[in-house]
Amino acid sequence: MTSEKTRTMIERTLYSPDHEAFRDSFRRFIDKEIAPFHADWEEQGYVDRAVWNKAGDNGFLCMSMPEAYGGSGADRLYSVIQMEELGRAGFSGIGYSLHNEIVAPYIERYGTEAQKAKFLPAMASGAMIGAIAMSEPAAGSDLQGIKTTALKQADGSYILNGSKTFITNGWHADMVIVVAKTNPAAGAKGTSLLLVERGMPGFSVGKRLKKMGMKAQDTSELFFDQVHVPAENLLGGDALENKGFICLMEQLPWERLQIAISAVAAAQAAIDWTVDYVKERKVFGQTVGSFQNTRFTLAELQTQVQIAAVFVDKCTELLLQDKLDTATASMAKYWCSDMQCKVMDECVQLFGGYGYMWEYPITRAYADARVQRIYGGTNEIMKEVITRAMGLGGK
Repeated sequence: MTSEKTRTMIERTLYSPDHEAFRDSFRRFIDKEIAPFHADWEEQGYVDRAVWNKAGDNGFLCMSMPEAYGGSGADRLYSVIQMEELGRAGFSGIGYSLHNEIVAPYIERYGTEAQKAKFLPAMASGAMIGAIAMSEPAAGSDLQGIKTTALKQADGSYILNGSKTFITNGWHADMVIVVAKTNPAAGAKGTSLLLVERGMPGFSVGKRLKKMGMKAQDTSELFFDQVHVPAENLLGGDALENKGFICLMEQLPWERLQIAISAVAAAQAAIDWTVDYVKERKVFGQTVGSFQNTRFTLAELQTQVQIAAVFVDKCTELLLQDKLDTATASMAKYWCSDMQCKVMDECVQLFGGYGYMWEYPITRAYADARVQRIYGGTNEIMKEVITRAMGLGGK
C-alpha cells in the first residue's frame, strides 16, 4: 500500500522477504506488459487478451490455488501484493483479482472434483478467463432480488433465462459463474450457482459498457436465452442446489476486503503524485507545497491513509486465519472507499486545472475511485450490515 516515495510510518509486518521479492517481480511485469499499453486499452474499452496469457505464463494467475490444479499453493498475500501494485500504478483495467480471488476460490471451495480439474488449470494458465454474474438491471446490492432463473429439466440439466449487467471481465469471459434462481418460489433459499461457458447456445455477451472510470476494464451485459446448462455445470453438484446464497455470503467478506486493499493503495499513490506535483508547481512566486493549506491538507490525508492501512493489514491477518467476519469486512470496505474518494478529490484540487486533464493519472484515479463506494455492496448496505451485527437490525 506504499510507494517508493512515501513510506507509512508504522512498519508493516505482513510480508516476508519472499513476498517482497514477488512484489519486485510483479512490478517489473507491470512496467513491461501493462504500463506501455494501458492508455490504449482505455481508448478501446478493454485490455488485450495477451496480457492474460502473459500473466499465466509468468505464474501470476490463481496463485493461491493448489498446485494440483495449476496454481502455486501460495498464501493470499501474493494476491494482495498484486492488488496493491495495480492500485499503486493506477491500472484499473486489469481484472486479475476478480479472476484469481473471487471466481477461482468459488470453484476450488465449492466445486466438484471434475469442475476443479476442468476449470482451474485453464484459469491458471490464462487460457480461460473467469467472471461472476450477480448484478441485474433491477438487482444490485440486493442479491435476494435477482430474477434470472435456471429451471431443472427431467434429465437433470437446467434451462437458464435472464440477464446480468455491470459484469467485470464479461467481454473476455470464457466461463461465468451465474447466480440464478433454481427454485424461484423459495426466495434466497432457492438460489444456485451455475458455470456457464462461452459458446453455449443462447449465451451472448452484450455491449461493452461505457463508464465514468475504469475505462480499460471490460464491463459488459450478459444475456441468457434458453441456455441449456448441463447438470455437471451446477457448482458443487446436487449437494449445493438451492444453496448458492450461502456460498455468496461466505465469500463476500474477502471480496469486500479486496476493495479496501485497492482503495488504500490507490489513495497512497494519489498522495505521492500530489506531493511530487506541489513541490514543483509554483504560484505567486512560491511552490504550491509551501502553502500551509497544502501541507496541512496532505498531512490530514496521509494520516487517514495510515489509519486505513493499519486496519486493512489487521483485516488481512484475520482473513489468513479465517477469522474475518462480515461486519468487519464491511467496515473496511465502506470506510476505505469513502476515504479513497476524499483523498482523490483533495488531490485533484491541489493539482488545480491539471487535475482535470485526463492525461494526468490523478484525474483517472479520481474517476476510477467513485465506483468503489458502489460495487461489492453499496456503502449504505455496508452500514446496514454493521448495524445488524450490533443488534440494531431493521426490517
